[in-house]
Amino acid sequence: MSGTRTVVLAGASGFIGRYFRARFEKDGWTVRTISRRGSKGAPSAAWGDDDVRLARVLDGAELLVNLAGRSVSCRYNDRNKAAILESRVSTTAALGRAIALCRQPPSTWLNASTGTIYRNAVDRPQSEGDGEPGTGFSVDVARAWEAELDAAVTPGTRKIPLRIAIVLGRGGGALRPFANLARLGLGGRMGPGTQKFSWIHVEDLYRCVRFLHARKDITGPVNVASPDVVTNRELMRMVRRAYGARFGIPTPAWLLRLGAVLIRTETELVLKSRWVQPEKLLDAGFVYSQPELGRALQQIAKAR
Repeated sequence: MSGTRTVVLAGASGFIGRYFRARFEKDGWTVRTISRRGSKGAPSAAWGDDDVRLARVLDGAELLVNLAGRSVSCRYNDRNKAAILESRVSTTAALGRAIALCRQPPSTWLNASTGTIYRNAVDRPQSEGDGEPGTGFSVDVARAWEAELDAAVTPGTRKIPLRIAIVLGRGGGALRPFANLARLGLGGRMGPGTQKFSWIHVEDLYRCVRFLHARKDITGPVNVASPDVVTNRELMRMVRRAYGARFGIPTPAWLLRLGAVLIRTETELVLKSRWVQPEKLLDAGFVYSQPELGRALQQIAKAR
C-alpha cells in the first residue's frame, strides 16, 4: 500500500460534498467520488453503475462518506416524497452491496442521516441515548435510511449514521433563505419563535468526520450538532446582526405556510423545534472550531 490516504465521497456534487472534497484534498487525501454523473480525474462512478464498478471505486479506500440524497427543499407531494426516500435508501443499499464485493473494504463508513429523526422537542434535548423519534414523513425517511445502513452486511467495515443538524457555511447550506429574509426586512421571529434551532458549521462537520474515523471506539448513531442550541427568535436576531439588518418583521406561522406553498417548499425547516444534543461527540472530547452561532454567522457573512 502507498502512504496516500484515500476517501470515497458518495454524493459529492452538493454543497457539503464540494466542501469535503476541497478539504480532504487540502489535507493530502486522494478523493474518489460516486455521484449522479461520475467525474473526471481520480477513479469515480455514477449512481446506476453496477455493483462491480462501485466496488472498484471503494476497494482500497480507508474511508467512505455517503452524503447522497435529493434536496428536501420542495413540496412533499407523492412524487417528491418517493424521490427523496429512494435517493437515500437505494444509494445506501448499493454501497452496502459494493462493499461486500471489495477485497479491501473501507474500515469506516459514515452515512448521512438527519437530526430531524427526533420529535419536535421544546422541553429537553435529544441525545443518542435518550432521544425520542418523532412522527411524519421526514422521520420515516430517516428511519428507513438508517435501517438500510444497518442491514448492509459489511463485517470488515464499521458503520455510523450521522444524525446531522442544519448545516451552515459559505456558498450554500440552509443559511441563505434566512439571510435573504433579513436583507428584505423580514428577519423577525418565525412562528412562535420559541422553537429550537440545532446547527453545525460545515467545517466542524468535516472535522467530525475525520474525528469519528480516527476514533474506532465510537459506534452507533452520532448526533452531529453544535452544543450551542438557540431559539428561532435568537437565531433571527443573530442573522440580522451578521447581515447588517436594522429590523426584522415577525412572520406568523399561517403566513409561512402560505409562502411555502407559493415557493414550493415546506415550513418544517423553520417551524419544527430541533434540539439535538451531541452527547457522544462531547463525551469523546471533540473540540469545535465554530462552537457559537453568533460568531459562526459573523464569519460566514464576512466571507461572502
